[in-house]
Amino acid sequence: MAQRFYDTKTATVRDFVPLTEGEVSLYYCGATVQGMPHVGHVRSAIVFDILIRWLEYTGLKVTSVRNVTDIDDKILEKSAASFGEDFEEDDLYPAEEPWFALAYRFEQEFARAYATLGVRRPTYEPRATGHIPEMLALIARLVEAGHAYPATDGSGNVYFEVRSWDSYGELTRQRLEDMQDAPDADPRGKRDPRDFALWKGAKDSDPATALWDSPWGRGRPGWHLECSAMATKYLGKHFDIHGGGLDLRFPHHENELAQSAAAGDPFAEFWLHNGMVTYAGEKMSKSVGNTISPEQMLEQARPKAVRYFLGQAHYRSQLDYRPTSLQEAQSAVERIEAFLDRGADVVAEAQLQREEAAAVAASLSGQGDGAEPEAVYVAQFSSVPTAFRAAMEDDLNVPQALAVLHDAVRAGNSALAAEDVEAVEQHYADVQAMVDVLGLDDVPEPESAQDPAAQHALDTLIRAQLDARAAAREARDWATADGIRDTLAAAGVVVEDSAGGARWSLQ
Repeated sequence: MAQRFYDTKTATVRDFVPLTEGEVSLYYCGATVQGMPHVGHVRSAIVFDILIRWLEYTGLKVTSVRNVTDIDDKILEKSAASFGEDFEEDDLYPAEEPWFALAYRFEQEFARAYATLGVRRPTYEPRATGHIPEMLALIARLVEAGHAYPATDGSGNVYFEVRSWDSYGELTRQRLEDMQDAPDADPRGKRDPRDFALWKGAKDSDPATALWDSPWGRGRPGWHLECSAMATKYLGKHFDIHGGGLDLRFPHHENELAQSAAAGDPFAEFWLHNGMVTYAGEKMSKSVGNTISPEQMLEQARPKAVRYFLGQAHYRSQLDYRPTSLQEAQSAVERIEAFLDRGADVVAEAQLQREEAAAVAASLSGQGDGAEPEAVYVAQFSSVPTAFRAAMEDDLNVPQALAVLHDAVRAGNSALAAEDVEAVEQHYADVQAMVDVLGLDDVPEPESAQDPAAQHALDTLIRAQLDARAAAREARDWATADGIRDTLAAAGVVVEDSAGGARWSLQ
């Protein structure tokens, strides 16, 4: 099967063929850094992280761009509020914080959230404020082409004229007459209420540090303009994929497409949009009180389980959070880890036996006297299962891919029980390959909450008990061995016997 994706613009699932053979260019919208990351931000990042990992697994070189919107009305408003007489300072919003400091602080919070959940850094992560020249050049092209106009009221605003572009609305398949007015806070000098701002002229309330010179007067860029300028800066005028959350389709992505195409750029070949996160079937709302943040999720479950939950649904579908969701995700992750942990011992033991057998064979053949030994066989299975590949090629069907993963875990556990070493090796390699593609092995584990000295002392004491149990088993004193195991179990210590010896973990 060829790689296929659902393209929002054509509303069809179609074959994906990179514009440049062997390479993929991908832009997906990052955050407006006005506050802490919410669960929707993180889900989108995980979706596109899995996409990138899969494309790279198939042998493609991926150039990825995720922007940072670090200048915006809300950023300026929150900064201005921090200088107000009635402002109440707290840990999240300190008093008298300049807009650029606020934006940078929250940018770091996003970076921390992404890293915690194993989302890799993109190839480029440009900030809007670092690309003003490219934005001014794009505006000039649009003005010259007759698709943008400076306001005549002296405000310094420049607008995209939606009626000048016949294809406006093609991404979301809307008629202009049915669209709402563009939500600009400053509508000075518009010809049509649906025209959107490319450049926002300076206002008395704007800090001098948030203004740049332009042919139309000092001001700052509009939100939609920023992404068009940054995408083409790093990926060229025609690139493979533009992605983002479903809530960005209109007006943000619709406006990006219109202004880029009107300027003569082919822009994105595919548009991919991930679905939203709901709470027990309802839209999340602070006023209703049915929200959950990434921080709250990480208080309830390990980062790997949070990533598993946020990545488990089909990217285009709604992901519904319920109070038991993270527990279920954690159980799923632990089943995978338990098999990999046990399977690793079997694989290592099998490899050791092959090496020992090869050494004996070399010795008997006389190669042990300085002759070059024959290569030792090493079991290698580098490919994901065919069913997993088919699922991922079918519009990145992660739920079906996870079903293949868990089938492999169950088959692997059956092989362990049957002591079928060859089957264990195959299933172990399959599971490890799938886990790698899904990024579950790249999630850093949090440092133990225990003091290192206390952890060492606990391990030493338990190891002494396990050594005593091993000695009792060697002497066939089963009563003593079982008694030690029962004592440890009563203290919450789980003992697992393996070819490499007994291992312990806390319940």
